[in-house]
Amino acid sequence: MEPRRLLLQAGLTLLFLVTSSCGGHLKSRLALKMDQALLTFHNQLREEVQVFYTSDYCYKCVYQPLVTVKPNNNNASAVISTKFTLSVRVESQARNVTLCRWSQMYEEAGHFSVWILMSEAASYPSCTHAVDKRPNNAYLPLLVAALILSIIALLFVVAPFIYRRPCTSKFIKAICCQSPQYSVDNEIHASEAEHNTTKAKPARLRSLDTFRGFALTVMVFVNYGGGGYWFFQHAPWNGLTVADLVMPWFVFIIGTSVVLAFRSMQRRGVSRLQLLRKVTWRTVVLLMLGFCFLNYSPRDGPLSWSWLRIPGVLQRLAFTYFVLSVLQTFWGQKEIPLRAHHWWNPVQDVVLYWPQWLIIILLETLWLCITFLMPVPNCPTGYLGAGGIGDNGLYPNCTGGAAGYVDRWMFGDNMYRYPTCKEMYRTTQPFDPEGLLGTINSIVMGFLGMQAGKIIIFYKGMNFHILCRFLAWAVILGISAAILSKCTRDGGFIPVNKNLWSLSYVLCMGCFSFLLLGGMYFVSDVKGWWPGQPFIYPGMNSIFVYVGHSLLGFYFPFSWEMHFQKGHGERLFQSLWGTALWVLIAYLLYRKKFFLKI
Repeated sequence: MEPRRLLLQAGLTLLFLVTSSCGGHLKSRLALKMDQALLTFHNQLREEVQVFYTSDYCYKCVYQPLVTVKPNNNNASAVISTKFTLSVRVESQARNVTLCRWSQMYEEAGHFSVWILMSEAASYPSCTHAVDKRPNNAYLPLLVAALILSIIALLFVVAPFIYRRPCTSKFIKAICCQSPQYSVDNEIHASEAEHNTTKAKPARLRSLDTFRGFALTVMVFVNYGGGGYWFFQHAPWNGLTVADLVMPWFVFIIGTSVVLAFRSMQRRGVSRLQLLRKVTWRTVVLLMLGFCFLNYSPRDGPLSWSWLRIPGVLQRLAFTYFVLSVLQTFWGQKEIPLRAHHWWNPVQDVVLYWPQWLIIILLETLWLCITFLMPVPNCPTGYLGAGGIGDNGLYPNCTGGAAGYVDRWMFGDNMYRYPTCKEMYRTTQPFDPEGLLGTINSIVMGFLGMQAGKIIIFYKGMNFHILCRFLAWAVILGISAAILSKCTRDGGFIPVNKNLWSLSYVLCMGCFSFLLLGGMYFVSDVKGWWPGQPFIYPGMNSIFVYVGHSLLGFYFPFSWEMHFQKGHGERLFQSLWGTALWVLIAYLLYRKKFFLKI
């Protein structure tokens, strides 16, 4: 019995050692979450190797250590990100040479192996790849959601069309409306009376409410996580994602709304003093909402001045709205001249408001001078990079260049502490995407929206001219953005950058805004093909939806604790569910004729 007991004890001891040594490996396999994969390196060489990596999205970033693999058939594993393409290289510690390197985009939840061995055909090492476990299709939930939403949208389009058919309409009325007082003639007279009543009211621009609601709906979706997909989140630094589009669209609509609203108040005889009072009150309310409500979260504890963030989204919108309104109050109330033959007729909506253009040009000149000429301590003049490990690690504390320096000088630590570049570029400096310098270009973006409003007023009833001018502005702004960025993400004169609200970013977003507003104007207001549902409902209650989703976004039923975090399915469903709830709430408020105005 003694030999058997010793043998059993030896077997148990060996099993314990094996499971202990593999425990970390098994744990890493089980710890995989969304946008992660497992990469295992098998070293069959007689020397220790070290593996380094960097993301191809990270501009000129220093390679970071991943794992160290001991010699003689040892292995080591690492959990890697699957969001972007990775550049990996294997180096020999003893000889200080690179043995092999490659770039590859690994897929979610996959298990991959790299065998480092001596090549049979040559005398140098090689790296051979293998797939141990097939990855998941990370985009399958997105495709399913897009298909379902497309079917729902198609039903909403087809159902009214079928209902409006004469045969279908008579059939439905014959079944549902058996009252003797009912007749088709009564319906016709009622619809004519309703049409005449509606006609007597001033027409509301559906495309503007639809565009506002579309931008707000996308904003809610991306703020709820966008299903965890990287392209529904803000870009790490330069470049564009879906999340980078929505706020400039919103600012653009503010500019258009200011022109149309002030034009209406001008016709009603509202004085400049009354306009200034109204504008000041709205600005103060937006600022207070941004400071007191959207700065607070139950996860952070009681409101404290020590961490109160001074810049913010509503703060920027408030200041932008105030400046645009002042421009329109003092230099925008111009009567449209008679259509005489003048050389400046094709650009009369620009020439007539030359004081506004002069102020905007001075503001943009100020942004360019501060950004490219202002000396920043320990940083190159005109630096626009993320700092950290970017730009070969030469400027680790220069995040945002002059924009970051001005904000840190003005606000100290009362800034956004988790910029989008922090994870990839490993930055240590706080940087606020709603900082002071970016607010200047936010005003420029809103002014482009004002230009759209002036076009609508000047060419009222001339839809072809309105659409042509929208297209011309889109082409001019798009070409300008392409020149400044050189059609590249990082290599242009001024890269497209949402964090900085760079000039090329504003021009690019202005191009998209004119195209989108023009398209919606043609479809909704000119042709009447699409009344704007469902986006028109949140568009008419934008303040309520934005503040509401920001305050209640972390509470049930808008969100909940997820249990299946290894894929995008539940995260995408939660984002779509929360967004749909706010669209539904906006629709119910629309039915009740409740519109939150400030």
